[in-house]
Amino acid sequence: MIADLPRAILFDLDDTILAAGQRPEILREVAREFEADLVPFAPDDIAERLDAALTVFWSDPERHKVARFGVPEARRQVIAETFAALASEAFSPDLADRFAARFTAWRDQLTDFFPGARETIEALKARGVLLALVTNGGTATQRAKIERFDLAPLFDHIQVEGEHAFGKPDPRAYRHAMSVLGVEAHETWMVGDHLEWEVAAPQKLGIFAVWHDPYCKGLPADSPTRPDRTIRAISELLASR
Repeated sequence: MIADLPRAILFDLDDTILAAGQRPEILREVAREFEADLVPFAPDDIAERLDAALTVFWSDPERHKVARFGVPEARRQVIAETFAALASEAFSPDLADRFAARFTAWRDQLTDFFPGARETIEALKARGVLLALVTNGGTATQRAKIERFDLAPLFDHIQVEGEHAFGKPDPRAYRHAMSVLGVEAHETWMVGDHLEWEVAAPQKLGIFAVWHDPYCKGLPADSPTRPDRTIRAISELLASR
């Protein structure tokens, strides 16, 4: 049985439609490739330090707002600072550059649709649901993904932060997308993986928020945010509730 569907759905892009692997695992794999250069530190130790540093870096909303327009450079900066803090003569800026470049290349290589994501979006479109892609980040980076995965034909509206004066969680991001689609908040779902951008912020406008939890991590114990619905796969949007 197909769930009652809204008039419109706003979709996030990264970690919602497209997967790029899980950061801790990729860091471990890259660190193992660079094992000889990381002595006297073990690759897993380096991976854990880098993951912790990246978590701290991206958890700052104001820093995130700026750095997401240059993600590769932000990664290089965090890796370079982490290596420098280890005070090892072997950890040169060149090593940080090479490590960061390999990490970025690995993530790009892994990037693909979550299983069933494209098929689900096509099914929603066929059922007459109005669809918008609302993604944060720079124009060049996000448009490259949109072109690479031929996403434009799937959506009635594509909204990239770099092409506007606002992005999520600014209320204007959701209101603009709804205005283009010609719908109201009570007719709209927002689907994404970010608890602030795709759940808390749109809920304040009266949008039904669907949290995508593809790795089944569950809500943080201290999270004040409660999604209206949680899914582990985009295909669940077509399942009965």
